[in-house]
Amino acid sequence: MLENRGTVTTTLRVDREENDGWLLLRVHGDLDLGTGGRVREAVREAVANGSRRVVVDLADVRFCDSSGVGVLIGARRLLRSCGGELRLVLPRTDLEPGAIPSQVHRVFAALGVHRLFTVVEQTRGERGPQ
Repeated sequence: MLENRGTVTTTLRVDREENDGWLLLRVHGDLDLGTGGRVREAVREAVANGSRRVVVDLADVRFCDSSGVGVLIGARRLLRSCGGELRLVLPRTDLEPGAIPSQVHRVFAALGVHRLFTVVEQTRGERGPQ
């Protein structure tokens, strides 16, 4: 986070990559009210450029609030309206007994939105979403 005139400003970066017929949008940082517009714009730009298969990779997202989830729901709606598909990669959760789920998983669970999305696993260097 960056300090800016007494307020906290969060940072977010979206990297784009074509991968086996899918547009992969890798999101890094915090996905919230202040940064969600960047993800929204990246998805809109992708659709405007003809992409219909989009994966939003949230593996490097440290924080997501309800407005960030709203951006993802809007992206899903946009892609479905043009016959497309949205998939998500969520932060990895350790499979060890007693491991605490990531903050992103907790927000998704609290809002009950897991069922809205196709969640895939992907690691760097794999071909396409699994």
